[in-house]
Amino acid sequence: MTETTSPRGHSTGSLTRGKTSPVDQVRLFERKYDPVTTAVVEGLPLERTWRCLEIGAGGGSMARRLAQRADHGTVLALDLDPSHIDTAGHPNLITRQADVQNEDFAPGSFDLVLARAVFEHLEKPARLLERAVGWLAPGGWMVVEDFYYLPPEDATTHVSRTLVAGYLQRLRAQGADLWWGRRLPATLARIGLTSVGSRVTPAGPGQSAADDELIALRMRQEGHVLVDNGVVTAEELAEFVGSLGDPRARDMTTMLVSAWGQRPTA
Repeated sequence: MTETTSPRGHSTGSLTRGKTSPVDQVRLFERKYDPVTTAVVEGLPLERTWRCLEIGAGGGSMARRLAQRADHGTVLALDLDPSHIDTAGHPNLITRQADVQNEDFAPGSFDLVLARAVFEHLEKPARLLERAVGWLAPGGWMVVEDFYYLPPEDATTHVSRTLVAGYLQRLRAQGADLWWGRRLPATLARIGLTSVGSRVTPAGPGQSAADDELIALRMRQEGHVLVDNGVVTAEELAEFVGSLGDPRARDMTTMLVSAWGQRPTA
């Protein structure tokens, strides 16, 4: 299971369904991963005039950061639901409701394309990624981050093995490619990008306070589906959430793979 919940000694709260908003999950995701994504972007020769595209902008935290850095440029934030993206104070930030699978732009439209936890959920991600590279101007940069899910049978506790396996089964049923992140750096090179780099960030119970918060919140929002489908019992779910923050249950269940590359200038 991906990322995260409460620090050790803090209550994770009730597992009653419907008590939290999906927006809360987005905010926690951003808190966990924004430092990683920001470090990658800051390592690029980002200029104030760049035209930027974020695919799957979520709550808009990275789009706002880009709008600050490229203050003489533009940022277009695409999302299936952009209503949670606050553009106040960023006149160069534009939002658009769109599915990237149905979207297209003229060649050379952007100097930076960023996508985080998007392509792993799409059909034929490599083909779509190659199409998105075509939207880059010569010399432009692509930054993509997706997850590589580790085998659930290697989890550190019995209840975690059961719960993580059920959670991943649900992701697969929704069309997610659980191993796409591992292929990401090689894919960027194969589709013609140069200066390809990558880094890996572990996630899972006990990896950080943000991880534990995010996992607990996710289980409050989605755990009842696993119980209703007989994957785990309500007692097992409560045991798993209760173990968050216990060093004996610390685990790495997934890795965020950050990869980037540059479109050749000629």
